[in-house]
Amino acid sequence: MGRRIALVSDSTSVDEETAERLDILVVPLTVVIGAKSYDEGTAAGPETVAAALKQRVPVSTSRPAPEAFLRVYHKAAKAGAEAVVSIHLSGEVSGTYESAALAARDASVPVVTVDSRQLGMATCFAVDSAAAALDDGASAEAAADIARVRAAATTALFYVDTLEFLRRGGRVGAAAALVGSALAVKPLLKVDDGRIVPLEKVRTSGKALTRLEELAVAAAGDQPVDLAVSHLANGDRADTLAERLRERVPDVGALVVNQVGAVIGAHVGPGMLAVVVSPR
Repeated sequence: MGRRIALVSDSTSVDEETAERLDILVVPLTVVIGAKSYDEGTAAGPETVAAALKQRVPVSTSRPAPEAFLRVYHKAAKAGAEAVVSIHLSGEVSGTYESAALAARDASVPVVTVDSRQLGMATCFAVDSAAAALDDGASAEAAADIARVRAAATTALFYVDTLEFLRRGGRVGAAAALVGSALAVKPLLKVDDGRIVPLEKVRTSGKALTRLEELAVAAAGDQPVDLAVSHLANGDRADTLAERLRERVPDVGALVVNQVGAVIGAHVGPGMLAVVVSPR
């Protein structure tokens, strides 16, 4: 670890390649498939989760315990860190941030915790900005503020084939009103201040893809943005959507196409498509 201020995140927000590239310590969430528990990023990947959901095998998830964060904070301190910035997915949909905040009280170095109020790549872009700030010599508080500002400016939109998986996990929030008609429509949702809320109802998956594109283009406008298109078992449509956005958004920096991790995948279900628009 090369920084005097360590950067910590969680496995729903930062994958292994990004963690290595940006020098980030990652605390894994747990996914339970049938009777077996796995740390996210190990044996149970998104493909395994998608297959289990399609076969109606029970899938659930759980947050890391505070002790898991405390071990990582101590590891950072032992490696020479003078402080830690710990950035995580929305506390509205997971207790992960709460565990991080509890552990911060007992850490041997100061820990600044950040509830990104976002999910997936929306949090990852905030982590990326914090990493750049720390590399430029920012304080822990300044880097945390930069992450909060970027996360707040980011738009996260997504489509699911059905709200059933979000309903089962209790993550659907205000979108519960759509559940009764979920078989007749394809729901478009967004992350609003950390909560998953309904946006629109679309009649077919094809129209949903078109509408998702339109909403993303509108969110980007003419400003410089990074984009991400994430999916679960829907790679062809994700690639198509990314190509369209590359053509239509005038000032694109990074354009990431990826499959969500096992934990988010367990709650959104196969077929999910998401677009994250993050001003730079």
